[in-house]
Amino acid sequence: MVARHVARTASTADVRRRALLRLGSAVAWTGGWCLVQAQERPIVIGVTPVVLEDRLRLWRRWAAYLSHACGVPVQLRSLAGYNRVVEALRQGSLDAAWLCGYPYVLHRDTLALLAVPLWQGQPSYRAYVIVREEQPSTRWDDLRGSVFAFSDPLSNSGHLVVRAHLLEQGQTPETFFARTFFTHAHRHVVEAVREGLAHAGAVDGYVWEWLRAREPSRVRGTRVLWQSQPYAFPPVVAGPALSAGRKHVLTRALLGMADNPEGAHVLRELQLDGFVVGQSRWYEPIARMARRWG
Repeated sequence: MVARHVARTASTADVRRRALLRLGSAVAWTGGWCLVQAQERPIVIGVTPVVLEDRLRLWRRWAAYLSHACGVPVQLRSLAGYNRVVEALRQGSLDAAWLCGYPYVLHRDTLALLAVPLWQGQPSYRAYVIVREEQPSTRWDDLRGSVFAFSDPLSNSGHLVVRAHLLEQGQTPETFFARTFFTHAHRHVVEAVREGLAHAGAVDGYVWEWLRAREPSRVRGTRVLWQSQPYAFPPVVAGPALSAGRKHVLTRALLGMADNPEGAHVLRELQLDGFVVGQSRWYEPIARMARRWG
């Protein structure tokens, strides 16, 4: 399991410390900040529905931290739909993105894995199927014939996991549900279920739990019916336009967030413990589902 990869080797702090040391020869640091020649062209990072893209003030604060830590301007850009994000990465209008594991495994021949967030001490999360709180549903079969909300066609937790689960049972979303639709953001799945536009929906468990802790009114009236097995957390990836030097600089800035007051503040707001260097093999369970059921 993904969750065991980090736990077996060392504590979270040890993993970050070792990763920083491995990257130490790439750039020089003083007082925890990168000392690299500032360049005019910024590093542009895509923020997608994998995270809470409506938190604009937080994104500005994160961009300010990354700009300071990297020594070059960093911009965060919100794009709706994973297809648009992947295309922007491939064309070079985005340098990096916080991307779902599903589009990452589909394009990992051209996308470089930079860092993976730690949530609740592990680089993993679960897909949730949520329903309205007053619904009597207690098992999958209770959802037969219902209206179901997905987040994005290329979302692991918001589409692929549910599709794979049904196909393994000899069903498809088209035959099992009366109707399905895409909201193109996890928070919109929650809204659709809460407002009765859908009987149930597939959502990133991290997003649902973040909303429950920080904005409980947005999940009030919904509950979790089912949880998937753990999958590797949505990673930060780089496109082919980002140079090797800038990949090192950005990775190190992400790994150093927990040890910097401003970075730690952003992590607390995101309810994350930090970032670690990820391994492509962590995403093999998603890759297998994509090959078989995608």
